[in-house]
Amino acid sequence: MKGFRLTLAALAATALTLTAAPAVAAAGITDEVTMTLGKNGTLHVVEKISGASGQLKRTFITRTRYDDNNDRVYQISNVKGGTLAGDVLTVTGQTVEYDVKGAVTTSGGVEELRWFAVNGWNQPVAKATVKVEGPGQVQNLSCFAGELTSAIGCTSASMDHSATQADFEQANIGPGQALTVVVGYPKGSSGGTPILEKRFSLAAAFTLDLVTGGALAGLLVLLLGGIVLLYWTRGRDARVAGHESGAVDPVQNGHFTPPDGVRPGQIGTLVDEQADVVDVTATIVDLAVRGYLRIDEQPRQTYDAPDWMLVRQPNAPVNALLPYENALYNAIFDGRDAVLLSQLSGSFASHLGKVRDALYADVVRQGWFARRPDTERTRWTTIGVILIGVGLLATVALAWFTTYGLLGLALVIAGGALAVGGQYMPAKTAKGSAALAHTMGFRQYLFSGELGEVPEQHRVELFSRYLPYAVIFDGVEHWARVVASVTGNGHQADNLYWYHGPAEWDLSKFAGSMRTFTTTTSGAISASRQFRTL
Repeated sequence: MKGFRLTLAALAATALTLTAAPAVAAAGITDEVTMTLGKNGTLHVVEKISGASGQLKRTFITRTRYDDNNDRVYQISNVKGGTLAGDVLTVTGQTVEYDVKGAVTTSGGVEELRWFAVNGWNQPVAKATVKVEGPGQVQNLSCFAGELTSAIGCTSASMDHSATQADFEQANIGPGQALTVVVGYPKGSSGGTPILEKRFSLAAAFTLDLVTGGALAGLLVLLLGGIVLLYWTRGRDARVAGHESGAVDPVQNGHFTPPDGVRPGQIGTLVDEQADVVDVTATIVDLAVRGYLRIDEQPRQTYDAPDWMLVRQPNAPVNALLPYENALYNAIFDGRDAVLLSQLSGSFASHLGKVRDALYADVVRQGWFARRPDTERTRWTTIGVILIGVGLLATVALAWFTTYGLLGLALVIAGGALAVGGQYMPAKTAKGSAALAHTMGFRQYLFSGELGEVPEQHRVELFSRYLPYAVIFDGVEHWARVVASVTGNGHQADNLYWYHGPAEWDLSKFAGSMRTFTTTTSGAISASRQFRTL
């Protein structure tokens, strides 16, 4: 019986031990806090901590919402007894000291100190006491315990008989909970003010009011006006005298001559200020008409893709070619006597850049442009893109730090206008403007289709000479019909001296053949990756 009683006693002691252990573990720490508010609004805090188990850490509240536009910031500094990383304090001793700035707010005739005296501990706080001393007599006091937004008062809040010290107490503060103390002093007691940081929002960053709207309008007028002035002074074609701008007479002494002896590729670059695929296609046709090569249309079945053989003409005066024509001639044949058009899309890649450069250099050499059109476009377009980039950076910076983000958009708009307007910056000289005026008169003649007083025996040759210009002006089918309708002896010919068709082909099919040839040639050229129209 005695042994049974001893066994029961042992079991009871074990049960008490097991139930008591969690109670001790859950008891938590004791935190004695002393806060002193100085004359400069700095709150000095000393905390004596006991009863901690394991590594003790505290996460400070360093930012709260102040109003619709600002956050309130609390600055923690001069930490002793622990290490502060960001807003996390790792305790290394029994006593922790630190300073807080930004915890004082003036409201009416009272200066109010509000601080989260106990909060953010990673262990429960079994008991917390807070003593607050300040630069003046306490006008009012209050405290809140629990969640950060809690309106429940703490266990006790009191002041001494002289109203110079406030005391607060709270038990059982869980992790993530806080004891917030509020003490009021006479206005100006410490001179402290809240530290505010503007909260970013798109609506606030791009505020449109009289100030930002007026500044935006003024900046846009200034920038866009500068771009207009830039175009007026540098991008406008020079004027020509009235007698220089008249239409050219296409028939001189019974023979056809291009306006001022200008060749098709030159005209194409003069008109649109770009050396593009149409200019190169027209130059190929022009080289054939002038006897440097022959175009042989290849026989094909109904569903086969059309193809042409470009044949080098022997004894052609290659030395008489202009630099851009010579570059194109060499790019076509590249040491061969004949080449299929279908083969050119691959072999042109390493040569067409030279053709383009030579054509731009030629129009400057002719005196039609003071500077290369492509260089002029690239310069101003690049400046416009850079201005867009600067505008975007300025917009981000202004939006982040101020409410004047709209002003940065003015730079973006101006940069976009300059990048687009850069395409119109190449300016013709007076000589170039005169050549363009003559060219427009010549274009009008091409589309009129009048034969004039050209002797019949010369019409095939002379009208052929105008066909490359029709390619430039997108009138190839119309003018090809004109060429096909005339012969030297009144009979329909099977071939032209520069264009040969397959068996059963005659000039009645020439218009369709030329339309297909120019389209196919332009496609073959544009397939070259190194050829770009800026």
